[in-house]
Amino acid sequence: MEAANLEHLLREVQSGRLSVEEARRRLLHLPFENLGFAHVDHHRQLRQGFPEVVFAAGKSVEQIAAILGAIQERAAQILITRLEADKAAVLQEIFPAGYYHPVSRIMTFGLQEVADRGRGLILVISAGTSDIPVAEEAYLTARLMGNRVEAIYDVGVAGLHRLLAYQEKLQEATVFIVVAGMEGALPSVVGGLVQRPVIAVPTSIGYGASFGGIAALLGMLNSCASGVSVVNIDNGFGAGYVAALINRRE
Repeated sequence: MEAANLEHLLREVQSGRLSVEEARRRLLHLPFENLGFAHVDHHRQLRQGFPEVVFAAGKSVEQIAAILGAIQERAAQILITRLEADKAAVLQEIFPAGYYHPVSRIMTFGLQEVADRGRGLILVISAGTSDIPVAEEAYLTARLMGNRVEAIYDVGVAGLHRLLAYQEKLQEATVFIVVAGMEGALPSVVGGLVQRPVIAVPTSIGYGASFGGIAALLGMLNSCASGVSVVNIDNGFGAGYVAALINRRE
């Protein structure tokens, strides 16, 4: 339940237009709803400002549909991550309002209705084209949480002049999400050029000695640039969420 909806409910009770019993019924599942295989956290919107996000990997279509149905009754914006295309096709038949983004493997609800509630620009930067799926996950997460988000892709250290061509945009952004595989050097470069927080996202892109993103992760953790923080390998969602919290306008 959103804060505005809860406030409206309480005012309805206060005015006498809604009975205490009816209000109790509506609030019955406010903290969480037990579906047997999942406890859906309906309180998260009030507690953290955004509804519970559905992590689709490892869940059946039936489980995702049940969780989605429970959340949809109480939330205008919904995010499902790591959703494969075959499952998305089934879900779209049940929930036609959902929009599937195949590159990031994300399904969103209410994305077009989201107003900009941030205090500035979140800029998502990818080192290579192969890093775009993770970058798009970060982009859509931050956008759905109510932020102005822009992206610059394929400007890694193999041709640093490509990044330097965007100096004006680099100075405009409030928060940066920098996504890179291989040796993971790009966040350090960006961190050395700007005076804003940089959230580094290592990806599993790379040859054998990249060890599925561990080389990039360690490179980012050892960044010599101040202001660089690091999330887990391929965790575009986590980066987008943190960026949205940093950029939140109270």
